[in-house]
Amino acid sequence: MQKRVFIVLMLIVVFRMLSHIPIPLAQPTQLKQLINNLFSSHQLLGFFDLLSGGALSSLSIMLMGLGPYINASIIMQLLTKAFPKLEELQQDGEVGRRKINQWTRIITLPLALVQSVGLILLIRQTAGSQLGIDIAANTSPFQWVLMVATLTGGSMLLMWIGELMTEQGIGNGISLLIFAGIVSRLPSTAATLIKTVTGEKANLNIFGWFTLPISGKGLAITGSIIAATVFVTFLVVKLNEAQRVIHVNYAKRVQGNRAYGGVGTILPVKLITAGVIPIIFAVAFLSVPQFIGQLIQNSATPWMAELGKNLTIWFAQPGQQQATTGSNPINTYIYPAVYFLLIVAFTYFYTSVVFNAKEIAENLQKQGGFIDKIRPGKQTEEYLKKIVSRLNLFGAFSLGALALLPLFVERILGTTQLTIGGTGLLIVVSVALETLRQLESRALMVTYDQDY
Repeated sequence: MQKRVFIVLMLIVVFRMLSHIPIPLAQPTQLKQLINNLFSSHQLLGFFDLLSGGALSSLSIMLMGLGPYINASIIMQLLTKAFPKLEELQQDGEVGRRKINQWTRIITLPLALVQSVGLILLIRQTAGSQLGIDIAANTSPFQWVLMVATLTGGSMLLMWIGELMTEQGIGNGISLLIFAGIVSRLPSTAATLIKTVTGEKANLNIFGWFTLPISGKGLAITGSIIAATVFVTFLVVKLNEAQRVIHVNYAKRVQGNRAYGGVGTILPVKLITAGVIPIIFAVAFLSVPQFIGQLIQNSATPWMAELGKNLTIWFAQPGQQQATTGSNPINTYIYPAVYFLLIVAFTYFYTSVVFNAKEIAENLQKQGGFIDKIRPGKQTEEYLKKIVSRLNLFGAFSLGALALLPLFVERILGTTQLTIGGTGLLIVVSVALETLRQLESRALMVTYDQDY
């Protein structure tokens, strides 16, 4: 146990050290400021910067983080449900899972290559329009290959570290790296937020991490922020752990001189089965209309130019809308409304992918299990679908409220520095609880082995 915990801690230290190694680009200081401005206006990039622990905003070789691997995992999960042969392979025990994991790694490589080229071109375009510099000026083909290879290699290296952490340590390595990346942003985010809200220069050092204002007003505001954070964390824990317990009974059957079955068990169904995947999908979809608007707003056709301008305004961040337009207040509600509706829709969609009511009903019927007052087979399937649909109604609205929480808090506090909101808390809470469960399970196994 001590060895496994030590391995996890050391690999997290390695991850944080790699996050500060810069990529070979020109004008690093100006580009860093440019990237920070870019992330404040693109929620998708800001969200991935949060997952990478700030490596994206610091132009590190870990700039892409675990994005390609996460995308590859989602693609494989969707393909598994779409193709019966892949689904059979996944259910084929450890051998099938290893094969699917290997294909996930293979898909990660081309995704990392494409994403690295896209990010470099995006940074180049933005740097040219805002700073008037060309980061790829006089760049040889070898230097292009070096930049792409550096970003791709950093992403693949991070994937390897995560899998090594899973095999040699405790918990899911990929989730722990995301957890470490989010937590590493907490001190700087808290210090910036408190300084922005209070308007006071911080002068009380806490463990060398961040500083707090010591005036009465500053302490009151700081205490209110901490209390609100604790309360939201409590709600996130409750939502993450909430589940509907379905009691399943097994019929007693006799084989030879022995009787089997006749016992009862439970089938837990989580309130938020989809996790944070709907939020990632919604953020990705919301970035598309603004991108299209930026492409067509300079069109020679008047109606296309007007449509592009409106798309750019409607689907911009609320803070950015006020800074650029400040006129029609209805525009500031379009983005949150569409964001919320997309999260609800994707919650239903992804839950239908990961929770197969038909498969569960068939497995229960094969094993002689049944739900009280519900006939096995088709009626059990319909009953499970009804339960999941009702849970999704509340779970989807709760997930949407968590995702919109940072937008409302930023509007109330008058700041755009709140990078860690309900989504980040949901990831941190779920990873922490799952890791604690695995720690307790391994500790119980060690105790059992010592006793027997």
